[in-house]
Amino acid sequence: MTTHPATTVPLLRTPVAWGAALGAVQAASPLVFPWLTATTVYALELTAIAAIYVGFAVADGRRRVIVVEVTVALLFVVVAAVAVPASLWLVVAGLVGHGLKDLWQHRTGFVAGTRWWPPFCAAVDFVSAGFVALALVAGIAA
Repeated sequence: MTTHPATTVPLLRTPVAWGAALGAVQAASPLVFPWLTATTVYALELTAIAAIYVGFAVADGRRRVIVVEVTVALLFVVVAAVAVPASLWLVVAGLVGHGLKDLWQHRTGFVAGTRWWPPFCAAVDFVSAGFVALALVAGIAA
């Protein structure tokens, strides 16, 4: 089914706005866990974000989709695990990478039944990555 772009944009405005708001909250989330480093908090969130698509893939039910999504989620888990002892910049790269994966997912519809989720999640990823990168450049985060 083809949808006219003029009718798609207003439908996605709300999930993107909510995603941007959640991305700002996510950027501030280490404040809720003062006993953990910011890198650890963001790394845990990156793994949770990636794992959500595994659930969507299982709901989709196609073996190829499940294998691809599990593989991609594992890649983000590795990036997050390496980031904890190495650098918060790896989490920023992981969030940007996941946002790009979201845009690909939205364009291709690779996992069925996720029409509004990829734009929402891309907004979360990009806004959070932007705030964290800004904090790193400003010397607020380490």
